[in-house]
Amino acid sequence: MFVIPDQEKVVFHTSTQEMVAPNLGKIEQVKALTAGLPTPVDMKFAVRTLLEGLGEDPDREGLLDTPKRVAKMLSEVTSGYRVDLEAVINGAMFEETYREPIVVRDITFYSMCEHHMLPFYGKVHVAYIPSGRVVGLSKIPRVVEVFARRLQVQERMTQEIADFLHEKLQPRGVAVIAEGIHLCAVMRGVSQPEGVMQTQAVVAESEEVRNQLLGLLKKYVIRLTPGVSLGIFEEWSKVR
Repeated sequence: MFVIPDQEKVVFHTSTQEMVAPNLGKIEQVKALTAGLPTPVDMKFAVRTLLEGLGEDPDREGLLDTPKRVAKMLSEVTSGYRVDLEAVINGAMFEETYREPIVVRDITFYSMCEHHMLPFYGKVHVAYIPSGRVVGLSKIPRVVEVFARRLQVQERMTQEIADFLHEKLQPRGVAVIAEGIHLCAVMRGVSQPEGVMQTQAVVAESEEVRNQLLGLLKKYVIRLTPGVSLGIFEEWSKVR
């Protein structure tokens, strides 16, 4: 029988969303708050049920703390749901006359596929042409991290990053290219350990600006696994 310690009974059937309200601030604040909260007991019961479904004994020594660890891990890797995006960039947007393209490349991201809850990870590259306003350098990687730390599909994550930056900066155009290795296609299914999925999203005032940004990004983008065809991932993405 699974016994709930007295100090944890107060959070039984309390969801993560109820424990941590949305829009709590910057991602560091959310991570710190989440780490200090009691682990939701219903999440631990769910992990325990999964272990039993796998034929494991959740009461054996090596698995005793696994439900708690998994629940805390999931709260951490999905902390992007509870971040106030306004707090991420507020105070770091500046009026500038600079009108040339700005590129921030090789931003590392880690996310979780919403279809199988397996990780996917890689690089994001961002370019934009300002129109009177620029954002602090560190803010673009932070925006990427917020959208990555949710249950995601790479296509949506790429578009969300581009849309948010365009909304806040109102540039002439913004382009985002993401390259990801998906463990749901590496460990299972098509089992392609070297396959890389590439997605792009562009919001621009004209076709000329769109082509300029994509051309600039593709010039600098460094493939995670050079020489590997994207064909298998393109086919896989159509049928997911």
